[in-house]
Amino acid sequence: MSLLQVNEVTHSYGTRALFNWKGHSQKVLSNISFSLGEGTCLGMLGTSGAGKSTLGKVILGLERPQLGQVLFQGHDIYTADKQTRQNIRRDLQVVFQDSYSAVNPRMSARRIIAEPLENYEKLTITEMKRIVIELLERVGLSEGDLNKYPHQFSGGQLQRINIARAIALKPKLIVLDESVSSLDMVNQTLILELLRELKEDFGLSYFFITHDIKAAYTISDKLGVLEKGKLVELYDSKNQFFTSEHPVVKEMRDSILAEHPRFRSVRTRA
Repeated sequence: MSLLQVNEVTHSYGTRALFNWKGHSQKVLSNISFSLGEGTCLGMLGTSGAGKSTLGKVILGLERPQLGQVLFQGHDIYTADKQTRQNIRRDLQVVFQDSYSAVNPRMSARRIIAEPLENYEKLTITEMKRIVIELLERVGLSEGDLNKYPHQFSGGQLQRINIARAIALKPKLIVLDESVSSLDMVNQTLILELLRELKEDFGLSYFFITHDIKAAYTISDKLGVLEKGKLVELYDSKNQFFTSEHPVVKEMRDSILAEHPRFRSVRTRA
């Protein structure tokens, strides 16, 4: 049994043109199906507007699709009973793109990381502090950061706190929604390396939403490509992405810049 199974998911948003009171729906996901096994990272690539973040919301239980199923550990996350949904919420966590918007600015790092533990575990104050310190240190911060507030951290440091919160309950799956795209290249590299280490140490699975091919290749075991709400390609090996002849994939590959400017081709207009 797969950890995550997405079956023929279709989703639309209602829209209304100016003076058009009848309105119409805009399909953002169309017949999406794939599975994700334990200990695996599936990178989902796509340009802006491809439907990646909407798919992430559907998987997280935040956006119920019009059609299809999302099964997590064999349970439909939208029709499961209350206890099962609570268990799913424990085992399914998320790290968003904007590290500052993802936290309460009035809460210290200690409280941010402790929040899921308070919801699911019965710990003494001493036990809670010990675990939070361990989590801070595991993501590359220290006990001295316990009582700092979000505005006292850099974007990369605060994203580490969000990651610490996400792994606090030792979940099965973490949805990473453009979680490194707002960081500079140095912090992107460091965070991706941290995520890779955590995946190995805790046996985590990731659903990695990104438009960045290099980031996806760095951390992913499998790759998918979304285009206009459709899953146009799904590769069991990330290396297959670089041999695919699909026109959308070829266009994405052509958009990758070489590491050094001297190796970058210059396109001229006719």
